Amino acid sequence: MLSLASRVLVAAVLAVPSPDGLSQSLAPDQGQATGPAVLEAGHADIGPRYRDGAWTIRIHDDEQVPAVWRDPDEAVIRVRDAALQQVPDDPAYAFLGETAGASVHVLPQTQQEGVVWLGWNTQDPGLLEHAGRGVTMHLRGVQGPGRLTVFLQSGTLGAPQVLWSTDNAYPQALWVERNTHTHANWVFGRPGVYLVALDVTAELADGGTATAPATLRFAVGDAASADQARAGSLDIAPSAAPAVPADDRDLPVWPLGAAGIVLVAALIGVGARGAVVRRRAERARS
Repeated sequence: MLSLASRVLVAAVLAVPSPDGLSQSLAPDQGQATGPAVLEAGHADIGPRYRDGAWTIRIHDDEQVPAVWRDPDEAVIRVRDAALQQVPDDPAYAFLGETAGASVHVLPQTQQEGVVWLGWNTQDPGLLEHAGRGVTMHLRGVQGPGRLTVFLQSGTLGAPQVLWSTDNAYPQALWVERNTHTHANWVFGRPGVYLVALDVTAELADGGTATAPATLRFAVGDAASADQARAGSLDIAPSAAPAVPADDRDLPVWPLGAAGIVLVAALIGVGARGAVVRRRAERARS
């Protein structure tokens, strides 16, 4: 397993026009839904939103017609057993911390029928109007029965790139350019309820910053309770870490073609979607 406990991973993602589903724009009049919801199939994105003078983190539910934004405290992301995959017998995936051949639940980087396609975007029209160059998403903590790992991979031969892992120290920072839409692989080591604490620090066009916290709620496995996930609490203070410094954003570009993003066939066996990923090597922090 990768020994990264004392490091914070910094990565950057840049969206490009693509016919494969990653290219999108959000209408300014999309509504804010209220009431409990369970998202268990179709497309959904985590994203910061600026509305009525307030910054929040919301989930953009594209399965709803018309699409709506949802409060993470009301929306449970259900990961059905249809998402079960086996861990490849390949040392390149040792970072998952699971035995080769073990069954894990995977929300894949590529869209899979019957499984939530979960990503993130920085495309809210209010954000585009008021934000500067981008935002920093901090993973502040995870409560759950097993490991959670979020990673990207370029093609079947590209090395996996870990974005967030419960094996690493918190907070873990992910720099995201404005007007970005991307997806990654979310791997849950055990079934059950997971609560994931995030905050997003937005650079503002006027030079200031604004931070919004949220808790994502996952019910992993058919037997997991969506009600329990919705009722759960995770008491973690918002991150004191600042936005990623400008010097850390001058990163090499790693282009991914429309057929170049795939979690190996042994793990999900589905097609690929396009994106451009810019990633910096791990930056040690004590």
